[in-house]
Amino acid sequence: QVQLVESGGGLVQAGGSLRLSCAASGRTFSNYAMGWFRQAPGKEREFVAAISTSGSSRSYADSVKGRFTISRDNARKTEYLQMSSLKPEDTAVYYCAAGRSLAWGRNFTPTRRADFGSWGQGTQVTVSS
Repeated sequence: QVQLVESGGGLVQAGGSLRLSCAASGRTFSNYAMGWFRQAPGKEREFVAAISTSGSSRSYADSVKGRFTISRDNARKTEYLQMSSLKPEDTAVYYCAAGRSLAWGRNFTPTRRADFGSWGQGTQVTVSS
């Protein structure tokens, strides 16, 4: 297991930007594919983005493609989500997550909630119109 702590959430106007960070501790961070999910009030937790252990492969939900960028710094044991052109519908609690398996290839990006075994506590992002 790896322990995860998110930061960087807050209140921003529509069209603005935020960068979320996820600091990891515990097991070797570079062995884990990483992802971001979000959950809006009254809705299911949904996939946002994922990045492979190598950092060379990324996957995004259609709703955020072209606006959000996921990245990682294995030396700092940190994952990031750069969010731009934010919309009110992006308002949610954002969670970072670590992949469940260490057997995936270096370029595999998990996208299902069941693929992730460790979760952070979440950080609130609110986009005002």
